[in-house]
Amino acid sequence: MTHPQVLLACLDMAGTTVVDDGAVMAAFARALDAIGIEDGTPEREKASAYALETMGQSKIEVFRAIGGDEQAAQRANAAFEAAYLDSIRAGGASAVDGAAETILNLREAGIKVALTTGFSVATRDAVLDALGWRELADLVLSPADAGRGRPYPDLILTALIRCAVDDVRQVAVAGDTTSDLLSGHRAGAGVVAGVLTGAHRATDFATVPHTHVLGSVAELPDLLT
Repeated sequence: MTHPQVLLACLDMAGTTVVDDGAVMAAFARALDAIGIEDGTPEREKASAYALETMGQSKIEVFRAIGGDEQAAQRANAAFEAAYLDSIRAGGASAVDGAAETILNLREAGIKVALTTGFSVATRDAVLDALGWRELADLVLSPADAGRGRPYPDLILTALIRCAVDDVRQVAVAGDTTSDLLSGHRAGAGVVAGVLTGAHRATDFATVPHTHVLGSVAELPDLLT
């Protein structure tokens, strides 16, 4: 059975189209400091492992799970956002090799592109500004724009609706975490591809449904067109 032609590509940001270089985990470390989870303790080790496991998910939801109460979660999230913004302002935002060209090539082929992220709107937009990407994609979405973040399907389904795509099978999803892949699978996307430029490896992807594993997002145009 043939699948419908892909008309929308939903691409994750940090680790997929934007180089991470450890900035996200460094920001998580600052967040854990802010809520008193001290370095070298079993609690810190457990929280750091959870942060890595849930990479790609809405950051505030991750901190709600770690912090245990809303005030602690909000403090941690504010510290995370501040630390990540400091990294960006220090020149820490750069594109994955071929990512910008991938987005342009997909759009030239008639495929709309939505950039999706677990970052807040403010942090997301700071990354876009640092890269000069404000006009690069058709759409950019954070959890605040869609209802729930990953691993729920809301970001992808919101992109489908806003881009007026008729069939979930006409959507391709690419991301560097298992949360990205679960989100794509739950949305019913025709292509759900893990990329090896970020947080998770092929062995991690093997634990969740997906259709492809790619070396990087730069391989996506050949797959789709």
